Amino acid sequence: MERSEALSKLKKLVGTDLCALAHQLEIPIHIKVRIDGTLVPRISKGWAGHTIERYLGLPLNSAQSPNFGSWELKVVPVRTRPRVGLCVKETMAITMIDPVEVKAKTFEQSHLYSKMRKMIVVARTFMDRVESSANVHSVGTFDLEDPKVYAQVKADYDLVRETLLTKGFPALTGKMGKLVQPRTKGAGHGTTSRAFYARTQFVAHILGLKACEF
Repeated sequence: MERSEALSKLKKLVGTDLCALAHQLEIPIHIKVRIDGTLVPRISKGWAGHTIERYLGLPLNSAQSPNFGSWELKVVPVRTRPRVGLCVKETMAITMIDPVEVKAKTFEQSHLYSKMRKMIVVARTFMDRVESSANVHSVGTFDLEDPKVYAQVKADYDLVRETLLTKGFPALTGKMGKLVQPRTKGAGHGTTSRAFYARTQFVAHILGLKACEF
């Protein structure tokens, strides 16, 4: 699907409750996971993104290549804060960090670059922890073409690459990177997996909103 076609289709969802759409498309929002032998209710991570993917006719995808071949789809939560207004709720996961791949490839050859080069970003509201509703707030595009932004994202990648080459995988920390940070990703404490995340201020830049912490 071409990005222009997807953009046109997604813009029709502005104002739509994604929770209702998820139920319609049979995407689970609330699940139960077994912890110490007991089933505990949880929110299915990524349910909003899966709903958008299913709406566009894309099989649920966790591959490192862009969702649609030439462009990437991202869904990010936003919320309204007193005296602040609409702002970004959290960082945005971009792609997993494969240390072998990162050490071997320059930024222009990387999965990070292929994911960020051309995107559609859907902002959806976060109302509460039980995800009682989640309206599509806006749909827009982002291309990694602004020279200053491009240079900083490349510098953030190069820092991660240099750290892997000289200090090793355990030396990666979320304190690194001005726009894109390497951070743990996965369930539970002590996870060793890492992913590239766009910091909240970068996500805010992408959406044209203010960043805020929670």
